[in-house]
Amino acid sequence: MSRAEAVVRTPRPLWSLGLLRSEIATTFRRWRTLALLAVLAGVPVLVGIAVRIDTGDGGGGPGGGGGGPAFLSQVTHNGLFLVFTSLAVTLPFFLPMSIGVIAGDSLAGEAHGGTLRYLLVAPAGRTRLLLVKYATVLTFCLVGTLVVALSALATGALLFPLGEVTLLSGTSISFGEGLLRALAIAVAVALSLIGVAAIGLFISALTTSGIAAMASTVGLLITVQILDTLPQLHAIQPYLFPHYWLSFADLLRDPVYWDQLQKNLGLQALYALVFGSAAWARFTTRDITG
Repeated sequence: MSRAEAVVRTPRPLWSLGLLRSEIATTFRRWRTLALLAVLAGVPVLVGIAVRIDTGDGGGGPGGGGGGPAFLSQVTHNGLFLVFTSLAVTLPFFLPMSIGVIAGDSLAGEAHGGTLRYLLVAPAGRTRLLLVKYATVLTFCLVGTLVVALSALATGALLFPLGEVTLLSGTSISFGEGLLRALAIAVAVALSLIGVAAIGLFISALTTSGIAAMASTVGLLITVQILDTLPQLHAIQPYLFPHYWLSFADLLRDPVYWDQLQKNLGLQALYALVFGSAAWARFTTRDITG
């Protein structure tokens, strides 16, 4: 057996950090990605300024119970609550829309640009390339969520006082522990988006048009969100991927309510498994012409 034949027959590893680093670097160098991150960073600034103007000197009424309005009413007493408010504002639309754009373009954009064929000719392989694409989208999920959280933290520190954090259950914790809870909430929000990432990847595997894949993913997202608000569909709503998104608020209770959080993570994992498998089945049998 010649050396060339030995090289060809040597099985390639399923995972390659070099390929992943290259894909992440390429994704985050694109102007579209930077523009999406800029929009995400701008939302907490706008929310903070709006709250500041509305409350005048920064004073406000006492906070209420759970949900978005409670976060808003607490912002004037503690700028850290701007992190929770901003995540609650961006999670229903801005964050998943951004994920839909990145995921929808991941395969279809390469096919449309004619680079997908060359990626597969290089020592990548379809399964490994699909895993790298999904890992890149998940990286954007985390980065996008952290951008919102850090922008909100900086804006809250500039516009409002910081100090002890009063949880939704009425318990007070130190600012340091509040920062840890904010980090845990950011991670929970990022994990809430893994289902959207898998759906976007699957749609991207169906077409060679990046714009069509992005539009379809965002359109599906909006449609499912509307379905989740209709009382007539209450029987199927627990199975819709955005249904438990705002369960991250339970991390601001003492003790933490884990039931909704666990349901959310389980539902996202199910969507990731189903649509990830569908994307793999489609991509590994697809005739790549571009």
